[in-house]
Amino acid sequence: NGRNVYRNIKNAIKFLLGGNMAGILVVLYTSIAALPVPFVPVHLLFINLLTDSLPAIAIGMEPASKDVLKDPPRDPKEGILTGDFLMRICVEGCIIGIFTLIAFYIGLQTSAAVASTMAFCTLSLARLFHGFNCRSKHSIGKVGLFSNIYSVLAFVVGVLLLSTVMYIPFLHGLFSVAPLSGANIGFIYLLAFCPTFIIQLYKSIREAVFNRKNR
Repeated sequence: NGRNVYRNIKNAIKFLLGGNMAGILVVLYTSIAALPVPFVPVHLLFINLLTDSLPAIAIGMEPASKDVLKDPPRDPKEGILTGDFLMRICVEGCIIGIFTLIAFYIGLQTSAAVASTMAFCTLSLARLFHGFNCRSKHSIGKVGLFSNIYSVLAFVVGVLLLSTVMYIPFLHGLFSVAPLSGANIGFIYLLAFCPTFIIQLYKSIREAVFNRKNR
């Protein structure tokens, strides 16, 4: 139980810091490149209160895996933010940030408002997908998508809340979003899913190589 609680805390921290790093990188890049602001304060508030909180809580409720006792005991003097842990946060945050910037540039072809809306929606949805990556060091295929039903529910609720903001016109002014075309919405879903696809593909390949070595 102690190992599982500690692991879930680390995974929740990884989820929160990785997603926040993606947002910071996007803002930093657009500031240096003298581009329009990608997020307004209400966008960041929405991300922090809704698309951050629910998946993080769900990650904290991840059940113990069968191999939780196979790892050697950790050094009690070792901090949570180890070099390897920070590296994974940076890499995953950069991947999410890159695809958020791609969405921003696509929207910029229409207007700054559309670019900001696409960046906001892509980052929000990408972070919801990223919650599945942070559930375990293993791929979601090995862990099982429905082994933590709270994670699935958090994703569904987050998508519904984001969709409400995207599709209901009278909320556009409240959340500073612009109307989007069908093509733009398609790009948002595609670009938001790409980071999770890349991370899960890497995990699956790593597991396949590990299993082959142990045969």
